[in-house]
Amino acid sequence: MPSPEPCAVAERQRLLACDAKAAARGLRTGMPVAAALALAPGLRLRERDAAAETEALLGVAAWAMQCTSSVALDFPDLLLLEVSGSLKLFGGLEKIAAKLHQGLTAMGYRARLAAAPTARAASWFARSSKPCLIADAALLEGELTSLPLSVLQCGEEEVLSSIGARSVGDLLALPRDGLARRLGQGLLDALDQALGRLPDPRGFCVLPEKFCAAIELPAEATQAEALLFAAQRLLAQLEGFLAARAAGTRRLQLNLSHRAAPATRIELGLVSACREAAHFALLLRERLQQTALPEPVRSIALEVQAIEPLAQSNRSLFSDELHEEGNWPRLIERLRARLGAAAVHGIALCADHRPERASASAEPGAKQLALDFNLRPFWLLAQPQALEESGSVPCHHGPLKLLAGPERIESGWWDGADAARDYFIARAADEALLWVYRERSPAGAWYLHGIFS
Repeated sequence: MPSPEPCAVAERQRLLACDAKAAARGLRTGMPVAAALALAPGLRLRERDAAAETEALLGVAAWAMQCTSSVALDFPDLLLLEVSGSLKLFGGLEKIAAKLHQGLTAMGYRARLAAAPTARAASWFARSSKPCLIADAALLEGELTSLPLSVLQCGEEEVLSSIGARSVGDLLALPRDGLARRLGQGLLDALDQALGRLPDPRGFCVLPEKFCAAIELPAEATQAEALLFAAQRLLAQLEGFLAARAAGTRRLQLNLSHRAAPATRIELGLVSACREAAHFALLLRERLQQTALPEPVRSIALEVQAIEPLAQSNRSLFSDELHEEGNWPRLIERLRARLGAAAVHGIALCADHRPERASASAEPGAKQLALDFNLRPFWLLAQPQALEESGSVPCHHGPLKLLAGPERIESGWWDGADAARDYFIARAADEALLWVYRERSPAGAWYLHGIFS
């Protein structure tokens, strides 16, 4: 959710980063905070939070593992992905880069992507002003020579500048022995690693067992659409995390933090495991529109505690849209999000012959007991309706014609709700098929219990 005011991040009383609105007012990186406030009095200024940056980098690393399991961190702001084993799967380096760029944009990040045959060279290209995708090792040295020395981050840029070195190409042209004596072997090793002459081992990240991510809003929000806009960034991150684990989830928890009131908790329950951010957002929109907030929201956090393997469905060689089955789990999830979880449920059979106790609410798709009842109507009345009797014939808007029966049910003596009845299928004068019974008692009263059609 974009802030209406210009925003900037400061460190040691100098601007470290500015958004587009701040840049439009003349604010620049490195500018003193006092000068920035003079140009933009309404500037929203935040101090740099190194811990939050690390958490964000770890979250992006887990998301990026959907493209490769080999993801390394290069603090404070760089991720390295070894994608040679994923090129065929995703269709080439350009498509992987496009997928990463699209996902990072959806999560609200601006990034520079670069690729090279070595990790060190890829990091230098990403930190330079000319990110590029290089797959051929023969082209690597020629591209490296034009990079500025600032990409090395070795702390010796001023010394190198004093001897006339302005670029990596200038550095490669200097005598190696002299560089080693003056600046140490580490600089030469870094150059050799970038060119592929020395190995550059990296420690790869391990996916966490659970997902937890948070985002602080630039401005307090109360509208459902504004909250959903921010939550979609977390949902995009969750989708990548679940894709990296080849898993899905049935339950999400969104915590909305306020200034003083306790956090508002929103839980989403799904019928089947899913990892699609678009579907999560659809359900979340329904819930947010029905949620009354005690105060404006300052930050949101998304948690997923339980994940499960997500099996991909098989597709037919020749698709036939006319005969494809509907996606009933998605429909149930949307109805529950709009009407409440208790309003939509399945029906399960119970081991009880009494019709009013032969079924109970259950999760849709729950395993059913293998019970064999006689033909029964789908619609049972909440309470049996007493019927008049004329000449030993039950009547409902006229005499009923008994078509089938009796089905004798005697049960419930053990729980105090004894039932002794003879059930019949009857036809009414308007051709409706009814389910009626006669009590097996001296009175022998007739009752309407269900309707077939």
